[in-house]
Amino acid sequence: MKKLLLLLCVLCTAQPELRAQGGRGYLYQEWTVEQGDSTPLIHVAPVPVFQRPADLRRYRRLVDAVKKVYPIAKTARAKMAEMEAELLRLPTKKEQKAYIKQVYDEIKDEYTPVLKHMTRTQGRVLLKLIDRETDRTAYDVLREFRGGFVAGFWQGISKIFGQDLKSAYDKEGEDRIIEQIVAYYEAGLL
Repeated sequence: MKKLLLLLCVLCTAQPELRAQGGRGYLYQEWTVEQGDSTPLIHVAPVPVFQRPADLRRYRRLVDAVKKVYPIAKTARAKMAEMEAELLRLPTKKEQKAYIKQVYDEIKDEYTPVLKHMTRTQGRVLLKLIDRETDRTAYDVLREFRGGFVAGFWQGISKIFGQDLKSAYDKEGEDRIIEQIVAYYEAGLL
């Protein structure tokens, strides 16, 4: 036990980049004095550990997809919260429609080049992560902001390409692996 403590002390004092608060590997370190002897108390960051998937090629593709689209899903959540607050502030339906059209055009201009270069897997993961972040399926978002006809049209198109805008995020079921990857991504381990 003393050798382990000595090893930890040497590692923590020898590498200054490890001593940074919130650094990779532990949360923070403090020193305690017991019977005149200084002892380091290291608070280790929790690391989620999951079972290794059977198909590593598919898992690696999923990791790459999550790394690419998760920031977009986080941006979508922030944009939707901003839109909802602004729509509540606007008094008339006409002003609300104009605002929705303006935001739609901004999003289209900004994300069309990104979305055009996505694979089907990345698109499917993006739909799942948008549902995870906003608690609404992509179909519900379209129906709320663009109308039922537009939502139905895009649902039909997505069905042709093997996707489903109405599919909900199930972190305990079929989307368990995506949830694990997101946990690693948020912890800074990917």
